[in-house]
Amino acid sequence: MNVTPQGTELTIRALRVRAVNVPMQRPLQTSGGLISTAPLVLIDLQTEEGLTGCSYLFCYTPLALDSMVRFLKEIEELIKGDLVAPLAIGQKLEGKFCLLGTKGLVGMALAGIDMAAWDALAKAAQLPLVRFLGGQAKPIPAYNSNGLGIIGSERAADEALELITPGFLAIKVRLGYPEISADVSVVRAIRGAVAANILVMADFNQSLSVAEAQQRVLHLDDEGLCWIEEPTRADDYTGHAQIRSKARTPIQLGENCWGAHDMAQALAVGACDFFMPDVMKIGGITGWLRAAALAEPVGLPMSSHLFPEVSAHLLAVTPTSHWLEYVDWANPILLEPLTIERGHAKVSSSAGHGIAWNEEEVARYIL
Repeated sequence: MNVTPQGTELTIRALRVRAVNVPMQRPLQTSGGLISTAPLVLIDLQTEEGLTGCSYLFCYTPLALDSMVRFLKEIEELIKGDLVAPLAIGQKLEGKFCLLGTKGLVGMALAGIDMAAWDALAKAAQLPLVRFLGGQAKPIPAYNSNGLGIIGSERAADEALELITPGFLAIKVRLGYPEISADVSVVRAIRGAVAANILVMADFNQSLSVAEAQQRVLHLDDEGLCWIEEPTRADDYTGHAQIRSKARTPIQLGENCWGAHDMAQALAVGACDFFMPDVMKIGGITGWLRAAALAEPVGLPMSSHLFPEVSAHLLAVTPTSHWLEYVDWANPILLEPLTIERGHAKVSSSAGHGIAWNEEEVARYIL
């Protein structure tokens, strides 16, 4: 049983929900558009016993912030007075929204509550999340995903050198230029700029048709990429399987899977070689653990998407742990941002998952 040090179970008193829009140090131009700010919803799950669990949601566009804040405040009325029990809370809320569906904003909100609830329980046990989940802190290999958008080969080469300067041994580039030759040119420019031991991942951000993706993969197969990510529509698992059947480079998928059911469908058709759930979309910490349970028996390497602070703990308890995607987008409003040492994420030793707000900076960006 999860209890506070005083032996009292935690009870939900309120949800404090705030929206911030944080400028990004490196605006990211993808094939789907420009991302120049990090629109975040900050969640504080407050308990009657005085402990607070924290989490944040990345809403992709500022247009979603107001709706997410209002929706979470409505959900507060459904869980106020409940025990802080993530599985029970999730089951209750999934039942409430089964007719509406639990993807999109609904799924994001439920995942945010789940992450905050687990944080509160780990804090009550006075343990880092990784220890609370039965694991042990260890360095997690991380690749730098800050930048390398659609910026052309010359700028990409320069930026690649900047991204490895802090000690990273892996980076990710976004592809999906109008011509195949441009994709190849960018990858070659990066490979020519960095040392041979630096790994390069590539992300198409769902920009290609299946037929076009098959052609581009053939052109990129000899360029030494670690993986090719989401070449076509994320929910087209059969299409990804077709692309994978023609590719020698591993196909990466998963950041847009909504829960373990989506993941199971992707695996059933052989859609990918690697899988990278997003803790917000996969169903929070509870959903991540279910995803890891699907990956383990088939030996599927599992990486993370965004949310590096929480993902570092989760990868440390994932049997098929692969790579952590590092972005610094939330750093300005965090009291203690995730530390990277020699290309590895250092799992926070604070009780919980380590997310706490720098209130002075939150006040600067709050909406």
